[in-house]
Amino acid sequence: MEALKQGADALFILLGAIMVLAMHAGFAFLELGTVRKKNQVNALVKILVDFSMSSVAYFVVGYGVAYGASFMVGAETLAEKNGYELVKFFFLLTFAAAIPAIISGGIAERAKFWPQLIATAIIVGFIYPFYEGIAWNQHFGFQAWLKAVTGDEFHDFAGSVVVHAVGGWIALAAVLLLGARSNRYRKDGAISAHPPSSIPFLALGAWILMVGWFGFNVMSAQTLDKISGLVAVNSLMAMVGGTLVALLLGKNDPGFVHNGPLAGLVAVCAGSDVMHPMGALVVGGVAGAIFVIMFTLTQNKWRIDDVLGVWPLHGVCGAWGGIAAGIFGSTALGGLGGVNLYAQIAGTALGVCWALFGGFLVYGLLKITLGLRMSQEEEFDGADLSIHKTSGTPEHETSW
Repeated sequence: MEALKQGADALFILLGAIMVLAMHAGFAFLELGTVRKKNQVNALVKILVDFSMSSVAYFVVGYGVAYGASFMVGAETLAEKNGYELVKFFFLLTFAAAIPAIISGGIAERAKFWPQLIATAIIVGFIYPFYEGIAWNQHFGFQAWLKAVTGDEFHDFAGSVVVHAVGGWIALAAVLLLGARSNRYRKDGAISAHPPSSIPFLALGAWILMVGWFGFNVMSAQTLDKISGLVAVNSLMAMVGGTLVALLLGKNDPGFVHNGPLAGLVAVCAGSDVMHPMGALVVGGVAGAIFVIMFTLTQNKWRIDDVLGVWPLHGVCGAWGGIAAGIFGSTALGGLGGVNLYAQIAGTALGVCWALFGGFLVYGLLKITLGLRMSQEEEFDGADLSIHKTSGTPEHETSW
């Protein structure tokens, strides 16, 4: 029976890893559909190459920083328990690799290729797993201190803060250091509109992310005996709540409609295992409102050129999710309890502060040393031709 359980657990978390791996196709197509046509190839290449760099950085360094484990041992040791520790690494890697995928959407259309790849290695190798170890592996006694002070630890079941808020706030630092796209905000005060290049691809990306998110959340149980249908239905309710509110506030705009469910899913990650479904619906709805309002403010009033709105979507909605777990996870609102609002605020604040510090440090050093931006001419031509020497749909075939 023990061997059967080990095999079932390995399969369970492997399926979760594959579902979250598929989400990276969602990141790619969401970005592809949002950016202008001259930057579509770059969106596809970045996500794949960032994932590959993340895999190496997390395998060699990051997983050890977070969990104190090393894979530099014999394959015989790695194969124990049906290789469960390896597939657990694979699952958690897909979370870690979401950080550069999030950042990619914010810095799109004007960022240099190789400096971003270096940033990915540093962020996934150290910045992200440092906080991951604090939140999920009891590092530095932060969780023990919170429990002693508030009565509960910081609760983030599937990464509203650990993954999404951290990724979103690092992205904000990168976007601010990078600056707006050329001629986005004109000297006469006008704003140049850059509408999505392909609503169908944007929608496809959103749908892939939505489906994969059920692996992201449900499989965060990490073993088959801990699976909970509550997590699945809470994810569903937050998703539809975000969609409906974004539809209303976004005035039928398809960009808002397809980002609304993602906002809801970001927010519900932290408390998806402790909330009542109606609470999850409210949390998702609030997240949908946050995204529409904050995206509009960011782009139009504050003039922060966050191309995909990753700071409102992941950074702000992720922070909301961390705090919301302490509100809607309480027994008073139909939740399972075991959460504390003060602990949630403290854990969320730590994640946001660490992400901002890490983001400004990494991208600040890269800006000083290698530079972050393409030249004005390269940006005008587009990243596809400037970096990859091809367009998404070449008009003329070249005979060799």
